[in-house]
Amino acid sequence: MSVSNPTLITFVIYIAAMVLIGLMAYRSTNNLSDYILGGRSLGSVVTALSAGASDMSGWLLMGLPGAIYMSGLSESWIAIGLIVGAYLNWLFVAGRLRVQTEHNGDALTLPDYFSSRFEDKSGLLRIISAVVILVFFTIYCASGIVAGARLFESTFGMSYETALWAGAAATIAYTFVGGFLAVSWTDTVQATLMIFALILTPIIVLLATGGIDTTFLAIEAKNPDNFNMLKNTSFIGIISLMGWGLGYFGQPHILARFMAADSVKSIAKARRISMTWMILCLGGTVAVGFFGIAYFSAHPEVAGPVNENHERVFLELAKLLFNPWVAGVLLSAILAAVMSTLSCQLLVCSSALTEDFYKTFLRKNASQVELVWVGRAMVLLVALIAITMAANPNNRVLGLVSYAWAGFGAAFGPVVLISVIWKQMTRNGALAGILVGAVTVIVWKHFELLGLYEIIPGFIFASLAIYFVSKLGAPTAGMVERFDAAEKDYNLNK
Repeated sequence: MSVSNPTLITFVIYIAAMVLIGLMAYRSTNNLSDYILGGRSLGSVVTALSAGASDMSGWLLMGLPGAIYMSGLSESWIAIGLIVGAYLNWLFVAGRLRVQTEHNGDALTLPDYFSSRFEDKSGLLRIISAVVILVFFTIYCASGIVAGARLFESTFGMSYETALWAGAAATIAYTFVGGFLAVSWTDTVQATLMIFALILTPIIVLLATGGIDTTFLAIEAKNPDNFNMLKNTSFIGIISLMGWGLGYFGQPHILARFMAADSVKSIAKARRISMTWMILCLGGTVAVGFFGIAYFSAHPEVAGPVNENHERVFLELAKLLFNPWVAGVLLSAILAAVMSTLSCQLLVCSSALTEDFYKTFLRKNASQVELVWVGRAMVLLVALIAITMAANPNNRVLGLVSYAWAGFGAAFGPVVLISVIWKQMTRNGALAGILVGAVTVIVWKHFELLGLYEIIPGFIFASLAIYFVSKLGAPTAGMVERFDAAEKDYNLNK
């Protein structure tokens, strides 16, 4: 591996820029609110792009293009489900959660919000939800580290062990130093890089394969069913793929972006920006995989790496079709996708440990400076655990990502959604929702009932549990009063 390798130089410049942003954010981080939520100061553009980038991991540039390349458009149902779910999350949850968290003890984390919203003096809601976050997000972080290691391994010919640390080090560095502001500012840069890569690459692939007509004819010649959205699918299969969209309501790293917006007014603009970004990125991702079928059919001599591992389709197209310097920028987009999601997950775990355990149960009177440094220490702790889990690339970590998405979606999604739109929801209803959602996902996954993705029954049963258990009691006057004040605030400012 030569030091003059343009891809390596591009990666080094990119990583150095991310760490520099972390150092800039360090100067704006004075207390725990700054470290965990950026002092609720994000404008609409940063809110929108950081929400998008934190959601779309390496799956966007590796997993989905690979699935489309292998099976055609029938794999795109998941993209449709994600777009619908993300839009409904922005529409119904984003603005309301922003004001509800402020009116309920200026909550900095989801467990903090649940505890304040439902006046949970026992601490049970806080503990259970913080534990759910830590368990699922440590798995998530490990999968992100595996994806980063695979990228460094395949791009630079490193050993897996070296690539593991190289891929994780930069993300840990800027998250550790700059906290939420660093994560959000770098996410904005990373989102820009991702959309650039996903718009440019399919256009160049089209030109290389002779335009739209020639490309479509080549794809059809390879297999006419590539155009069939219903190929090898069933009603249950399509519903399962679309069901991924339900997960948005319960993802702590995405919901944190809503909580950090500078005002409710920013949310509507952020929604338009974020959804435009998301539709273009997912459309570009599908196009990369789809047009890749035509390119590698026409050039079988270079198709070996993609046939061996279809998730390399974007990576190989970038290397083959672009100047090495441009290819370096495009490959940095994969690193951006991995880093943006990993950094958010590290920070949410750190927030849960610092705000929901350390500050609540161990050091109630801890100074803000102490809490910020505890937060930084927790970033390192979670990262080291995740790296240890990722050390064996053949373990089941990557397979658990859909499980973790379902776990968050079913355990937190109904609680978050219903808590911001229904003032009669009670503390016991919230507890029932979290437990029923989580247990349903675990049981359904274990028995693989009906072949249906476990998030769907989990979400439905959790919602029913919240409604019926809440009906057995009644919210306190204080809970109703704060809900009404927040709702009034929301309607005045949306």
